[in-house]
Amino acid sequence: MIDPMAHTGPTAAAGSTGPPPSAAASPPRHGLLEALRYLGPGFFVTVGFIDPGNWAANMAAGSRFGYALLWVVTLSTVLLVVVQHNAAHLGIATGLCLAEAARAHLRPAAARLLLGSAVLAVIATALAEILGAAVGLEMLTGLPHAAGALLTAAVVAALLLGNGYARLERWIIGFVSLVGLAFLFELAISAVGWRGALRGLAVPAIPAGATALVASILGAVVMPHGIFLHSEIIQSRAWREAGDAVVQRRLRYEFLDTAAAMGVGWAINGAMIAVAAAVFFARGVAVTELSQAGEALAPLLGRAASVVFALALVLAGVASSITAAMAGGSIVAGWAGKPYDAGDRHARLGIWLTLAGAVAAALVVRDPFAALIWSQVALSLQLPWTILALGVLISSPGVMGPLLAPRSHRLLLWLSAAVVTALNLLLLRDLLG
Repeated sequence: MIDPMAHTGPTAAAGSTGPPPSAAASPPRHGLLEALRYLGPGFFVTVGFIDPGNWAANMAAGSRFGYALLWVVTLSTVLLVVVQHNAAHLGIATGLCLAEAARAHLRPAAARLLLGSAVLAVIATALAEILGAAVGLEMLTGLPHAAGALLTAAVVAALLLGNGYARLERWIIGFVSLVGLAFLFELAISAVGWRGALRGLAVPAIPAGATALVASILGAVVMPHGIFLHSEIIQSRAWREAGDAVVQRRLRYEFLDTAAAMGVGWAINGAMIAVAAAVFFARGVAVTELSQAGEALAPLLGRAASVVFALALVLAGVASSITAAMAGGSIVAGWAGKPYDAGDRHARLGIWLTLAGAVAAALVVRDPFAALIWSQVALSLQLPWTILALGVLISSPGVMGPLLAPRSHRLLLWLSAAVVTALNLLLLRDLLG
């Protein structure tokens, strides 16, 4: 897949999503304060896997199969840490996001296939985010789906095109925190069977009829747009321009950022399944709509639980729509050989293409809950191609130069690709059989 005529060696790319480190020339420091300087990109990406698509997959899984599929969240999160860490390593080492690196180093046909399918995956992602926010708005205000989808897209466009990365990062981290607190509240008032939950976390099992949900959870956690976005955000801070010492420190602390952020996402996703199992599965209620889940919480756990659920759904939908549209802008800009810049026409084209495609699909969808589930399945089917492309790039000395990832990291990435591919083959077997 590597084009031998492509440019090789790390290249710095200047983007507008974040300034170079202000303390680039400062002497190295160690400990917690030093590590905190590097936190942020991982949490920005985390909001993508606590989005409404996750809510739908997790609510369906917990209400239909109890705690049995909790292990999928754990496995998916482990795979996510491996994949996102390597995507971040690519951005730090080369100064290129995944889309730019694919255009520069892969053969043209392979790059077009990868980036074209990634754009479609991002639109599917944004469809789930915008639908989820629209459902939450309907639960709170009675606003119809169509109006809610249009309003959500307008708010996202205003936030994304009117704010720089640093401010967006603060907004996103705030949204993640609020969604996390909302599910801590739901968890606290639910009668969770902790013994069953621990068994579900530790013992892999795929009950009859659960294959599509396994793929849906996987696609909702390890998301193609998150891989592209992480490499974009991390390289936009221009660490390479600060010198080798800063780059080495960034590589060392990046894993902490990624692992901590994905750990928060794991806890929130696990809490969703646990709440659904405790509240719905225990009563024999299969969730088929997110609004049904929210409304059902009121008589079972009180009105506050329903309102908190709807508010968190709106926040998750808006925040994850921002990251999806930003990923769309990054992919289209990278396809054109440009760094992401919300003021550049290529990035804006990607942003508007993502939002317009998602809204158009949302306006014709008849069953929002089914659309949420199957959008995540679509992401799962595209995911192996993105991971394989990342593996080819991260394993190439010509691409990575002296900052080639350790062999153990590359082997884990290839193992992750194999696991995702195997689960997809299992899904296709069930769908076609």
